[in-house]
Amino acid sequence: MKHFINLKDIPAKDLRKIITDAKKRKSLRKKLSTLEVDKGAPLKGKLLIQMFEKSSLRTRLSFYLAIKQLGGGTLTLRSNELHLGQGGESIADTAKILSTYGDGFMLRTDSDKKVENFAKYLSIPVINGLSPSSHPTQVLSDVFTVEEIKKKPISKLNICWIGDSNNVLDSLIAASVKFSFKLSIGCPKKFEPGKDVRAWVKRNNKKINIYNDAKKAVVGADVIFSDKVISLNDKVNKKKKIQAFKYFKIDEKLMSFSKKQGTIFLHCLPRGDEVSDNVFLGKKSHVWRQALNRVHVQKSILLYCFGKLR
Repeated sequence: MKHFINLKDIPAKDLRKIITDAKKRKSLRKKLSTLEVDKGAPLKGKLLIQMFEKSSLRTRLSFYLAIKQLGGGTLTLRSNELHLGQGGESIADTAKILSTYGDGFMLRTDSDKKVENFAKYLSIPVINGLSPSSHPTQVLSDVFTVEEIKKKPISKLNICWIGDSNNVLDSLIAASVKFSFKLSIGCPKKFEPGKDVRAWVKRNNKKINIYNDAKKAVVGADVIFSDKVISLNDKVNKKKKIQAFKYFKIDEKLMSFSKKQGTIFLHCLPRGDEVSDNVFLGKKSHVWRQALNRVHVQKSILLYCFGKLR
């Protein structure tokens, strides 16, 4: 049994193993319909319990399909439907029940501490479906997508992030250390990655490049990533934040500053005004493939957590 909480804590060889397995699984599904089960039904009889404290579309759908295609089943809960939300039941007691009824637990939460506490008390694997400091399932899937499109290891590519410093970027920074790729970040001075993340990179003898000029950040980029600048639960002054990111909008002109043929655009969705329609819906964008690849990679993450990854 293994947890999947933060890319920082997972050995690079294990992350590579997950991606290799996902490549094989995706190629074997070409002739199968959406709910047909993979050969051998490796997770037959297993139940994944999912709990959402934050809204979700891709994570919810992709984990549902992932466990189904592996031969298992899923049950989705909302925290406000449990005693955990309103009745004051402790996480320790809730964890005992979840461990008794289910085989794995996927949590999407607004509290890093909650993920840690569940990991402490559960006797089944915990998967972080998103927390304030990490979105590991999204970013590992993004690494898979980049390598699939570019047909080479991500370590040989220049990756660029334009936008806010958030949980997705924190996981992308962790991935840059684990997979040894060059990462350039373009964001306003006030929105740079936090001290803890930067200190962790330094401790691992790696570096990330931070620019307060989007044009400089994208030079030489093979891939340009972004995320919504104003997220659903953003508690900042939204007008001021939009103003701060005024010169960080990803449009065709900014893409051209990469000065590279074949630069692609990826976005974890949902999108806002941080990218123009011309880029988002254009030929360089691979956002729909990126979203669907979540299913394939999460299947391999589930197998890893359940100790079934060959």
